[in-house]
Amino acid sequence: MPKKIKPDWQPEDAHHDPHYACFVSPGVDDPGISKSPLKKRRKLTLDDYEHGILSSNKTILSRAITLVESNHPEHEKVAQALLQRILPNTGNSIRVGITGVPGVGKSTLIESLGCVLCKKGHHVAILAVDPSSSVTGGSILGDKTRMEHLVREPNAYIRPSPSSGSLGGVGRKSRETMLLCEAAGYDVILVETVGVGQNEITVRSMVDFFFLVMLAGAGDELQGMKKGVIEIADLLAVNKADGNNLQPARLAAAEYDRVLDFLQPATSGWKTRAVTCSAFELSTLTSLWTTIEDFRKTTQESGTFMARRKRQSIEWMHAMIEEELRNRFLRSERIQALLPEIEQKVANNTLPAASAVDQIMREL
Repeated sequence: MPKKIKPDWQPEDAHHDPHYACFVSPGVDDPGISKSPLKKRRKLTLDDYEHGILSSNKTILSRAITLVESNHPEHEKVAQALLQRILPNTGNSIRVGITGVPGVGKSTLIESLGCVLCKKGHHVAILAVDPSSSVTGGSILGDKTRMEHLVREPNAYIRPSPSSGSLGGVGRKSRETMLLCEAAGYDVILVETVGVGQNEITVRSMVDFFFLVMLAGAGDELQGMKKGVIEIADLLAVNKADGNNLQPARLAAAEYDRVLDFLQPATSGWKTRAVTCSAFELSTLTSLWTTIEDFRKTTQESGTFMARRKRQSIEWMHAMIEEELRNRFLRSERIQALLPEIEQKVANNTLPAASAVDQIMREL
């Protein structure tokens, strides 16, 4: 049985040191808005983080996620120690990746689905990755305002995070965030990605079930999705199938179903299919969740479910090795001294890029 989530939510503040917890005076009318002045600030210990997460404290969970998202060496050290402690309490959720182009209705669909799941007794964590500006690096982080109904559900937790330019719009620390949410008792993890045409394989590599939200009659140029994205999806959902758009959505789903007959399934033993859905039709939301449950049952019985998770963990480790090697390489004083001159030669077309790489590697 999922743990009971305590309705003690307070807004997380990524600008504060995650080690510090804020305590407010009792009697606050709105649990999401602190009207009383701060009474005390104290540094959280590793035990505080662990106990807070395992007791489903949303405030501590938010601080812990800020901790794992931090690149500060001290924070990274504490975050890894925390993850090591809570690891035995993870893995008990269904991880669902949801992607689609902006305007396709992902956030509205996720909010409606999340509300339905909460009413069924599930504890739902939404990891909504906002697009970061390529110029300033900033993000709007507006999913909590868009999901105004779901944010009031005591069994729901919404965590917007900046994509920071990572592939597929998925934050670099999203995997650790999923583990923290699972340890806090959330049995359904929904990962909403930016979906603007990046390599969505990044999403596929961290979830159990991956579905693509589409529109009827949008055209390839508006969809912005290539055949490769459809090939890695476990479900295609033609959204906004209501009112005058119901029949076009059904026709689009039937057409996609015909296309899927010629493609290799994304998951062994599971046939990818296309369905229609609407954030305003309860029956389609229920059907959508039934499909996800059928997927979990089928793949768990065949062993594919756990095999994929084990493979993902190993791939994750190798990806982190590559990232750490790159970071150490770029932090090297010798490389930092050498790079400007070689970059200038490459920019001036006096040195081929491949030769530049060879020269740098010889210096190592």
